[in-house]
Amino acid sequence: MKTLSSFFIAFACMFSTITFGQEQYTVAGNTYTLKTEVDGTLALLWNVIGDEYRYFAKKGNETVELTNTKVDGKYQGEYKATLRTLTSDQEISVDKTNLTLVSLRAFFNLYNKKADPNYVENNTSVALETRLGAFGGISNNVATTNPENIFAPLFGVEFEVTDAQVLRRHAAVLQFRHSLKTTDYEVSYSQFSLLYRYKFIHTEKVSVFGQGKLVALTFFDIAEDNEEGLLNTSGSSLQTPVGLGIGMDYKLGNGFITFIMNDIVAPGLESNGEFSLDFTLGYKFIL
Repeated sequence: MKTLSSFFIAFACMFSTITFGQEQYTVAGNTYTLKTEVDGTLALLWNVIGDEYRYFAKKGNETVELTNTKVDGKYQGEYKATLRTLTSDQEISVDKTNLTLVSLRAFFNLYNKKADPNYVENNTSVALETRLGAFGGISNNVATTNPENIFAPLFGVEFEVTDAQVLRRHAAVLQFRHSLKTTDYEVSYSQFSLLYRYKFIHTEKVSVFGQGKLVALTFFDIAEDNEEGLLNTSGSSLQTPVGLGIGMDYKLGNGFITFIMNDIVAPGLESNGEFSLDFTLGYKFIL
């Protein structure tokens, strides 16, 4: 128990604390607070502005935005022309450079090494994004004795960490859920779990992901009738791996509506033979 708690605390601290140097810059008459990703002869600046990733290049006293507008369904690639102008003093190709933090970082590092023999390449960084959500749902709890296959209500909260740039298809989640007793199903439990999500479909508006529950600590309370009357049994269990599911995030406001079908397959649990039907619907805010 102490080991698991220490693991969760270390995990949360590792993923929830990261700092970037930020300064204000005036570009084309507008003032932006920007993070420095690459600092050299040609500096790469960026930030999330109005729910959109914006990138800027600074050389000397000049700061310009790198843009890629879309006209009639086709991207214009203006940022490439901008980079060609800024790096015309060196032989370097911009043709394979994409307007992403990873690709731009590589291009800026390459140019700076050519322009300055003493330049030290910037280390790769990540753009961590944290999300806090709440959810509710129902489950037939196939890992319990449930001969009538009764559905019980549940609710919970979760803390999700993802990387908006380098590992944008991946997410780690710390989750708490509580399942309630019903009239015909005298079982309740509280569960703390660590999950991994992979977004196999990922767009600005919608993500569809597979979910794996890596480890779960469950505290349960069961009321059973026997010859001596009503007997309450309580205890705890630690399982790993626990279950696989599938879900979807839909961008709405400063967060996402999330629908998940949990634990469709549960290799780490003994089932009562019923097909797992565990659904949750919730909303998570971008912190």
